[in-house]
Amino acid sequence: MATQDKIKIFDVRSGKIVEVNKVVKSDREWQKVLTPEQFRVMRQKGTEEPFKGSCPVPSKGKSGVYQCAGCGTDLFVYNAKFDSGTGWPSFWEPVSELNVRLIEDNSLGMQRSEALCARCDAHLGHVFDDGPPPTGKRYCINAVALKLAELSVLSLKAKPALEKAAFAAGCFWGVEAAFRQVKGVVSTAAGYMGGKTKDPTYEEVCGDETGHAETVLIEYDPDLAKYDYLLDVFWSIHDPTTLDRQGPDVGSQYRSIIFYYTPQQEQAALASRKKLEAAKKFKKPIVTQVVPAQEFYKAEEYHQKYFEKQGIKPACHLPAR
Repeated sequence: MATQDKIKIFDVRSGKIVEVNKVVKSDREWQKVLTPEQFRVMRQKGTEEPFKGSCPVPSKGKSGVYQCAGCGTDLFVYNAKFDSGTGWPSFWEPVSELNVRLIEDNSLGMQRSEALCARCDAHLGHVFDDGPPPTGKRYCINAVALKLAELSVLSLKAKPALEKAAFAAGCFWGVEAAFRQVKGVVSTAAGYMGGKTKDPTYEEVCGDETGHAETVLIEYDPDLAKYDYLLDVFWSIHDPTTLDRQGPDVGSQYRSIIFYYTPQQEQAALASRKKLEAAKKFKKPIVTQVVPAQEFYKAEEYHQKYFEKQGIKPACHLPAR
């Protein structure tokens, strides 16, 4: 049965990001709709034998999308499939990062990234860094977890052109949680930007050793989320007048920064800051920096979507659109 928890996924047929209900069933309910082998793999995190399963291919003149065998969520398009020689179906990218969720898997004495269906949490397989260009990734997927939906080539819609934005506004846990509420934000990542050390750790950043700020990197659909609105969210969720601190958090890693990726973003950020200063919205001068985006280093996995993992609801109230 579907819960009322909502998630965003990319729909291949419409070419749009849509909001759908998460799908949650009991083991007994899953056993009614899955074969024993599908249940073992998808719900008990099993692995089918190599070279045993195979994905159906589209008919001549057709294309298609491989969907989750449990809930029908679009996962991989046929054109992203390649022969890896491993004995399992392999893809170099999913239809969207929204549709396939990655989590750490430290089982069997290995460190791997497990791939799950984002809608029903079915185990799909694992992801490795030995795939072909342009991603260099190999999504190694169990065939029993997939079903093919044939489509005409013309009905396959391109993924929306996404843009990046990056903001530092104090502890990245709350900043990420706030931006994840924004319609049109496709993905977020907590990490570090603006420093001098390569591959910094959380301990190094917190020790004020690297010069980095705790930063949230955002990918968004500009047709759904305007950059000006992202700026409104940024200003509303922190105090931009406190130098190197946010509330009880003190240190340069908590400084306020807008990292811009394009001249248009720079102009919008400067204009937004100037407008707030002219309106005297804050009693003290704004100390927010507006600087070019630098290399982003993703933080350790336990920092990602921290509030969601802890079951904490975001306390930030977003501005009206």
